[in-house]
Amino acid sequence: MSASFDFDEVDRFTAGAVGEPGRRVFYLQAVAQGTVVSCKCEKQQVAALAEYLSGVLADLPPAEGSSAGELVEPVLAEWTAGTMAVAYDENADRIVLVVEELVPEPEGEAEGAGDAAGDEDTGRLRVRLTRGQVAAFIAFVPNLVSAGRPACDLCGRPKGADHSCPRTNGHGPPA
Repeated sequence: MSASFDFDEVDRFTAGAVGEPGRRVFYLQAVAQGTVVSCKCEKQQVAALAEYLSGVLADLPPAEGSSAGELVEPVLAEWTAGTMAVAYDENADRIVLVVEELVPEPEGEAEGAGDAAGDEDTGRLRVRLTRGQVAAFIAFVPNLVSAGRPACDLCGRPKGADHSCPRTNGHGPPA
């Protein structure tokens, strides 16, 4: 059974990466009353979450300042993030984020044929964020995501020793 966390208030909410470009591991992290919860995730999940939250904030009054900052070390993942859901609690003026653990489907099991009781074993992180915390997260993510390997000028995929550009059939840049 994976751990679940429910924070009505967080001291900090951020994203970060550990490792060298091309081999970085991304995390979402919430800190509340001395408890640090880190969830491993994909870079694309972090970028998509920031983009979605930006759209949510666009419909709300401007936020007070806050900062996202770096990950709290040591970074120990509780589990790997799967689905994410976002809602706005108008009465409390909080943006609610729910991150559910990625649980691979057992081999041979049809999609949707899962046992409902299995959901109790799935880890979940629920945080209620201020608009300022969300604004800080949104401002922090672009630099985090772009700090990886540079993109290929032709195909946009990350450059590196393992890069084989499909636009040149893997033979390097055109002459």
